[in-house]
This record gives sequence, structure tokens and C-alpha cells, in this order.
Amino acid sequence: MTYVAAIDQGTTSTRCILFDHDGSPVASAQREHTQVLPGPGWVEHDPREIWANTRDVVSQALTRAGVSASAIAAVGIANQRETTVVWDRRTGEPVYNAIVWQDTRTARIVRELGEPDRYREVTGLPLATYFAAPKAKWILDNVDGARARAERGELLLGTIDSWLLWNMTGGPDGGVHRTDVTNASRTLLMDLGTLSWDAAIAGELGIPLSMLPEIRPSAEVYGRARGSRVLDGVPIAAALGDQHAATFGQVCFEPGMAKNTYGTGNFVLLNTGERAAPSTNGLLTTVAYQIAGRPPAYALEGSIAVTGSLVQWLRDNLGLIDSAADVETLARTVDDNGGAYFVPAFSGLFAPHWRADARGALVGLTRYVNRGHLARAVLEATAFQVREVVDAMNADAGLELTELRADGGMVGNELLMQFQADLLGVPVVRPRITETTALGAAYAAGLAVGYWSGQDELSALWSEDKRWNPAMTPEARGRTLRQWHKAVQRSLDWADGD
Repeated sequence: MTYVAAIDQGTTSTRCILFDHDGSPVASAQREHTQVLPGPGWVEHDPREIWANTRDVVSQALTRAGVSASAIAAVGIANQRETTVVWDRRTGEPVYNAIVWQDTRTARIVRELGEPDRYREVTGLPLATYFAAPKAKWILDNVDGARARAERGELLLGTIDSWLLWNMTGGPDGGVHRTDVTNASRTLLMDLGTLSWDAAIAGELGIPLSMLPEIRPSAEVYGRARGSRVLDGVPIAAALGDQHAATFGQVCFEPGMAKNTYGTGNFVLLNTGERAAPSTNGLLTTVAYQIAGRPPAYALEGSIAVTGSLVQWLRDNLGLIDSAADVETLARTVDDNGGAYFVPAFSGLFAPHWRADARGALVGLTRYVNRGHLARAVLEATAFQVREVVDAMNADAGLELTELRADGGMVGNELLMQFQADLLGVPVVRPRITETTALGAAYAAGLAVGYWSGQDELSALWSEDKRWNPAMTPEARGRTLRQWHKAVQRSLDWADGD
């Protein structure tokens, strides 16, 4: 029996999962990496630690499955998007830590570049600290000698997929420097229409084109692993940004299908087919995926910065719970939020607001509010933010969402899932296999090498585990949404952006 391996390199950890032909996980391994926080709003990762962890979890997963590389048909990569690495093409050494997608240090750069919609027509994205290009510019501007080295062709630039792919295929000894259309579409440098780097934008940001990886489809053989000892000879056949991989894993292949991943942040993607739908309501136009030899599928996306990480904050910073799972138990000690609303704008607000000046706000407090109410407000903050994104998505796409497919670490929280269905007024559905990010990377890699015959076969593998139907009255929904919108207004105009 052969398997497909998926490397799921996320914001807090790296995993490897082996999937069989039924799309079921057979073995896995996971390792967390260090969150480097040099200052307020600054978030970094050590790329070398991520690469070392990747090698370790692949080795552990194969050992637990009792197989060697010869049993692996292909490897797919799913990665935290926008997180940016610059490294030396000769030595493989990063010139600086990876700057993480959550990082807001580039606020000044973004402001100086001009109006938020300056590049939207070409890239589908607003000017924001979220994306990779301002992060790359910061590294070139602030690391001694980096810009001169880049202009001499000595440095490479990429998101985490490119960093892993380059190392997995040999690194300094001929490593492949490529990325896929989904990750490229999150840099603020790719033309959505041509699927190529925009030389004018790169020039304005001072990023030499020689640094950038070649853009390829998401499902395609990029090269074979070599030099890692564990996977040598195995084709690396897919790369997708994590949310695009989850969309693929949820088999949202038809226009109008949508998924939401409840992770460190939340990411709602709506498949818009072969049409790149522009947004006038604060969403991102992005590439959903591309299979080699076919046109790309596009998507509208609503990106929410802080959801699962808010539960971690409740655990680690306030000590109100011992584990993330305890938040539901604590929240169930009360019947509602007690009038308390938590807007988790720790790094500003992402979609649909795009306000870097926002900061976290806990409002509506009275003496009545207790620990249970705070836990409930933390969970409800996720659902409120998703509702805002879905409203924007419905307006941009000209349709009404009829069902939301949910995945990610928080979908086991049944209180949250029910409240989400209540707020949306449509069912929320959890699939049988919730590891959809890794599954999507595996599916894409398997398609590229013929392990699966096509998308119809993948769609047939998807099955429902549980469904939550809305139970809240429209009147109650309207009242609580009005209070949420008031709370959001209280979080704005706080930080000066410097």
C-alpha cells in the first residue's frame, strides 16, 4: 500500500500526516516552534527551526506508519501564508528571521506607499501589513547589506512553501526555487490576470525580480526530494497556502461553495470559479487553486487575524483556563455573555475593516460579568467576525450563503459551532475528516501524480460528520449584532501605526 504525505506548516507548529487512498489519515507527527516577539506587533519565526522540525515530523510520521520513502507516492506542502523569508542562495542561511503574517511593523511602509487600493486592481489585495511584499521591503531596508546583496543576485525571497521546497530539493546544491499561484497571490506582487510577477510593483517596493521564485500551478510535480535522507526520490507535487489547501480538502470545487477554517485566525473562502471577482466590501480576491494544465479557480476571502489565538491568550496571558479545551466548559457555566463583547484587534482588524489602528477592546462590563461571561465573549468574538465577513462576501458575490463547511482546531467546540450557525442563520457543517488543510495538500499532490483520478473522485470521498442548524430568532440575532458593531467602533482609532 502507498500513501500521500502532507506537510502542514502552520503558524504555531509543523505537522506531517500520511493519507491513504480513502483520504483517511494513517499516521502523523507534530512539533511546535518558537514564537519570537521582539516588540509590540512584531512576530517572527526562525526559518531554520521550521526546516529542522519539518524533517523531524516527516521522519516520525513514516516511522509511526512503519513505512519508508518507497511507500510515499508524493508529498504536498501547505503553509502559513504571507510569512516571509529572505535567504542566501549560496549558503542557505536566512538573513533575518521569518516575518510572520500577523506582524504589523510595516505599517509605516504601507502608509508611505499610498492609498489602500493602489494595487488592488492588479493584485486583488489592499495595501496592508498582512502581505509579504512590505515584509520583504522591511528586511531589505533594515538588515545591513541585504539590499546590496539582493541587487547582486545573492539572495532569494519566498514564503514558507518556497523555503521548504528549496531545502527539500537540495538547498544550495541546486534546490528548486518555486512557489504556487495561491502563495504568490498573497505577496502583493502577482498580477491576478497573468499569474506572473508585476515588475512595476516590485520596482516600486525595491524588490529585485531575481529574488522571486518561479510561479507554478498548485498541483504539479515541482521536483524530487534529495539530501534529506528521509524522502529522497519522492516527488514534491503540490504547494498551496494553508487556507487554499483547506478549500481543496473541503472539495469546494464548484462556484458558490464556501469553507471556514477555525485556527489561529479564521479564513473564509468562497469559490468564484474562473472569474476573479473584485471586492468593494473589504475582502480579498485571490487564487483558490490551480491544477496543472487547467485555468485557475479564484476565490473571495475574508481573513480574520485573531480567533483561536484569543483562546490561547486567555490561557497563557490571563490564566483563566488551563487548556484551550477548557474554554467551552467555562463558557457553559453561563447562559450568555452577560453584556460583554470582546473585539480581539491585537494586531488591528483584518477583513472586512482593514484597520491597523484598531486594538483589542473588552466592552460592556458591569459588576455582573464573571469568568464564564469572559470565556463566552472570547468564543463569540470568533463567530461575530465570521458573520461580518460572510455579509461582505454575500454582497460582493451577489448571492446568499446557504451552508458553511467548517474545519480547523476549533470545530470541536460545539458551543461555538452552534452560536456560529445562530449568527449566520444557515447550517454549519463539520466534515468527517477535519484535518482539511493537510488533506488538501495531499489531494493536490495525489492528483499531480495520478494517485487519484480526478476531482470527482475526491468529491466522492467527502462526508459529513455533524451539522448545526440555526436556532436563534431573527430579533435576537439583530440585537446582538448591533451590540457587536458598537463594540467594534470602540476599538478603532487607538494605535497611531508607528
